Amino acid sequence: MAWASTVTDRELDGNRRIHYGTFSDGAGAAGGDINTGLKWVEICLVWHKGSAVETDVLVVNETFPLSGGLVTIVCNANDTGYWIAIGL
Repeated sequence: MAWASTVTDRELDGNRRIHYGTFSDGAGAAGGDINTGLKWVEICLVWHKGSAVETDVLVVNETFPLSGGLVTIVCNANDTGYWIAIGL
């Protein structure tokens, strides 16, 4: 399986949009772009899903604020996790 990200829900808080979802990274991949669905991203947080301690930390490879809704993350192959993005 290749890289995939999904928006699972969207909320509005005042004039800010909050989108969140999941990601999964297939064998041989080392991250990818989370399509947040936002036009302007002020912050994006990502974290692992699992039942054991991770040996490596996944990272967001962007500078915020970010114009456009694609947020690049770098992680190990076969990683899965969650993300939340706040913006417009």
